[in-house]
Amino acid sequence: MKNTYNLRSIAAKAITQVLERGQSLSTVIPELQQKVSGKDKALLQELCFGVMRVLPQLEWFISQLMTKPLKGKQRIFHYLIMVGIYQLIYTRIPAHAALAETVNGAINLKQPQLKGLINGVLRQFQRQQQELVERANSHISQYLHPKWLLERIQKTYPQNWQTIVDANNQKPPMWLRVNQLHHTTNEYFALLENANIEAELDTDHPSAIRLLSPCPVSYLPGFEQGWVTIQDRSAQGCAELLSPCNGESILDLCAAPGGKTTHILEIAPKSKVLAIDIDEQRIKRVKENLQRLNLHAVVKTGDGRLPHEWATGKQFDRILLDAPCSATGVIRRHPDIKWLRHNEDIDQLVTLQSEILDAVWPYLKKNGTLVYATCSILPQENSEQIQSFLECHADAKLSETKIQEKSGTQIIPEAAGGDGFFYARLTKQ
Repeated sequence: MKNTYNLRSIAAKAITQVLERGQSLSTVIPELQQKVSGKDKALLQELCFGVMRVLPQLEWFISQLMTKPLKGKQRIFHYLIMVGIYQLIYTRIPAHAALAETVNGAINLKQPQLKGLINGVLRQFQRQQQELVERANSHISQYLHPKWLLERIQKTYPQNWQTIVDANNQKPPMWLRVNQLHHTTNEYFALLENANIEAELDTDHPSAIRLLSPCPVSYLPGFEQGWVTIQDRSAQGCAELLSPCNGESILDLCAAPGGKTTHILEIAPKSKVLAIDIDEQRIKRVKENLQRLNLHAVVKTGDGRLPHEWATGKQFDRILLDAPCSATGVIRRHPDIKWLRHNEDIDQLVTLQSEILDAVWPYLKKNGTLVYATCSILPQENSEQIQSFLECHADAKLSETKIQEKSGTQIIPEAAGGDGFFYARLTKQ
């Protein structure tokens, strides 16, 4: 049966929603993927994420090929042309198919009169591709990051900022977390070998396995039965550091989409977990993840700054606060972050994190443990945030961990390693 949709026009819509309306791809893509068939879901994601990774380069190409930019209601066709150029450079789609499908996108977007313009620009790019790619290297920053962010990374990491930026611009590795309630990590590794899925064990995280090539979850043995979860190795460190025990009362704050909630319950299935998140849509994901893994937690929508509204006066043995942050450590997974975040957002996030920390600290029992975590690489949100908290709370003490640095542990993204992440484990004296 012939598809009635045009994938390139759907990709252009997604990119428009991100760059013109400030929505994130992780919100936009799942909705649009419902409109396409199975094999096209992955291609839609590849086109949108790919365009976000190399956006400044694509913008420069278009500026060289068109004298007059497309604006207003025609702006979506600017992004359609971007999708076309991206395919010609970065995918194995035959050029004739990429061109034809992109040009036909104009029909689906109800402006067939623009077919000629789109066709002309893409064919001109084809003719000049080699020359344009060479010239682009001297006209635009090879780092493909906004100036403010690049400067912050360079200032914070003078020795290894290039490693971070290079990792940000690559496709992320696929990490699995083996559910120890079903199999040991070695047992599951053997199941992957039997399924001809190449993988590597991780020495630092007991449940982590890295796939040498990403694959659809449907290929993973027992995925629907809850044998395994997709979760980056750095994110797995949160529940490990929390060290939950059966019978304890545990709060997972800012819990969506539920990867850490389920990890806590895999380590301590008889603990009593309360999972809170402010976003009602994302709370659904927590419930779905719990259901797939056949685990139970109390899940509520709530604001981390207002625990009196949802904690009903009770205190917790352990609290995991995966704080709202700039997400500068997971750019390779969410390349649109580079264009959605702004320099002034950082100060606002630091204030929000501080408010949540202050609000929830009284709800931790004496001798209880709180793990503060972010997927950021910026010290303002991480070590400086914790330092400032310790100075204001005499009853808070930073616990030593095997990878302790000043005021916590900072991980930077590495090509075959984990995402950028920060953790600090605090105990209440």
